[in-house]
Amino acid sequence: MWFRNLLVYRLTQDVPFATETLEEALAAKPARSCASQELATYGFAAPFGKGEDAPLVHASQDFLLIAARKEERILPGSVVRDALQEKVEEIEAEQMRKVYKKERDRIKEDIVQTLLPRAFIRRATTFAAIMPKQGLILVDTSSAKKAEDLLSTLREAISSLPVRPLGVKTAPSATLTNWVKAQQAAADFHVLDECELRDTHEDGGVVRCKRQDLTGEEIQLHLSTGKLVTQLALAWQDKLSFVLDDKLAIKRLRFEDLLQEQAEQDGGDDALAQLDASFTLMMMTFAEFLPALFEALGGEEIPQGI
Repeated sequence: MWFRNLLVYRLTQDVPFATETLEEALAAKPARSCASQELATYGFAAPFGKGEDAPLVHASQDFLLIAARKEERILPGSVVRDALQEKVEEIEAEQMRKVYKKERDRIKEDIVQTLLPRAFIRRATTFAAIMPKQGLILVDTSSAKKAEDLLSTLREAISSLPVRPLGVKTAPSATLTNWVKAQQAAADFHVLDECELRDTHEDGGVVRCKRQDLTGEEIQLHLSTGKLVTQLALAWQDKLSFVLDDKLAIKRLRFEDLLQEQAEQDGGDDALAQLDASFTLMMMTFAEFLPALFEALGGEEIPQGI
């Protein structure tokens, strides 16, 4: 149980996240299979374990873990178009008349309803961790759309969820650019060997560097022409590495072997205990890492009126 990506949201009001109450609320919106004529379903699933008895909320110390699962039927547009074209040509040949848009749309709907029960099923699970004491919700995704799907469904389940994406006072691209220019990041952070540079002009170029010495003359030349660092690979202490972008999305998060070995030792031989140990250790690391990151980026921005 190690998150691979991170979008961070700030709770703007106190929300009572009692485990039992949250469990009951999520149970009202369970994940389920698509019916034969449904394109997609979305609901909450057990983050650990399987079966009806598996809890929808995993609590460890002061942290909560939840998971939302989307199930959708995959019906390629090309398959629908080909079937529609074949049916239209058949009607026009047999009845010697033109098939117009309104009729084509109706035929298309009929085709979709016919094909849906035979379509492939795709399932995807998104995890989120709630940190009530810190007032944060962390979603394991780099997609704002997937995060909003989870948060909006959680909001429906518990009636109210006042959250906003966490922001910082200084533009992240400015801070990341300064770190690469100065060839040094803030305390406990280290610049690695990957970045993305963008020209500030609307139609400007993009330079992506991997396994590159970012202190080299070539990178500094790009910065001297006005390009900004919009993605940067970083490490924090000896615990984790990640790529941070200018929207504060944390991607390709990797926990170092020392933490993973400690979780294995703490969890013992039981699979669920292993998952619990890794989740707990991950969240304790986040409780240290995230405040340090936001401070290094200029401090959290608190909008007026909040």
